[in-house]
Amino acid sequence: MPLPSGSFTQSGPTCFDKMKTGFTIGFCVGMASGALFGGFSALRYGLRGRELINNVGKVMLQGGGTFGTFMAIGTGIRC
Repeated sequence: MPLPSGSFTQSGPTCFDKMKTGFTIGFCVGMASGALFGGFSALRYGLRGRELINNVGKVMLQGGGTFGTFMAIGTGIRC
């Protein structure tokens, strides 16, 4: 007995959902690498206190945004 078509189909994530996921993963990886590299470079420059936190936060957001954007573009190409 054949199954009726269309009643048991499962739709996967759309291309936009995959791009959002790629951006999120890339943003997290970029934030982590920004914390490491930004933290070490800020400590090397002798920053302390609020200057250290502001500088590391800025580097983390820039790294996360950049890497997240490239991951989203790469995921969009694969769709």
